[in-house]
Amino acid sequence: MVERRQQWPSKAKPLHFEGFWERKVTNQFLRQLGIHPSWQFVDVYGMDPELLSMVPRPVCAVLLLFPVTEKYEMFRTEQEEKLKAQGQEVKPSVYFMKQTISNACGTIGLIHAIANNRDKINFEAESSLKKFLDDSVSMSPEERAKYLETYEAIRVTHESSAHEGQTEAPSIDEKVDLHFIALVNVGGNLYELDGRKPFPINHGQSSDDTFLEDAVEVCKEFMERDPEEIRFNAIALAAA
Repeated sequence: MVERRQQWPSKAKPLHFEGFWERKVTNQFLRQLGIHPSWQFVDVYGMDPELLSMVPRPVCAVLLLFPVTEKYEMFRTEQEEKLKAQGQEVKPSVYFMKQTISNACGTIGLIHAIANNRDKINFEAESSLKKFLDDSVSMSPEERAKYLETYEAIRVTHESSAHEGQTEAPSIDEKVDLHFIALVNVGGNLYELDGRKPFPINHGQSSDDTFLEDAVEVCKEFMERDPEEIRFNAIALAAA
């Protein structure tokens, strides 16, 4: 059963739709949130070494767009049950929040990417995202989600960017089967952050030098689980 989620009141197409993946719109969204352009999202054109060499370094986060299929949902359930039984190491410094707003998937992915790289990111003086992170740093994942529901500055920016990247808005009840996750390196471990899951997923060791290649290996696992699907896309947060 799919859990019911809060919705931001908007006629804009949600940010997890294809238009959000236009780099210009994504980076404009970051600027509107008060992120200095010293870091910007760039396209990841492919998974082989030659194409990865085209991505500027360093890279501090990767966002993966993927289809939510029956195969994926079965895997997600099995993975969660396994990790609940076996346990995993999740460093306390990992910033993670739940997704309770159905049409804010893209916004939450960006928050995960920025929040776990605050030591690298330069914020503008009146950054609405910096204030949100400062306010929520001591909150639980559930409390952060509730706080976002009422955080007007980010909601307005979300709506503006969603309109910017779209030419046609769907019905508010339209079924959405695309979603994305953030991949980040925190304390030498690569974490998958997905607000639909109950906790971060630790994918093992990583480093600043190998992060992009390590993240791509996780992306490949998503693709291999649904070999008949082609609706995958990735962008990387890289130094400009």
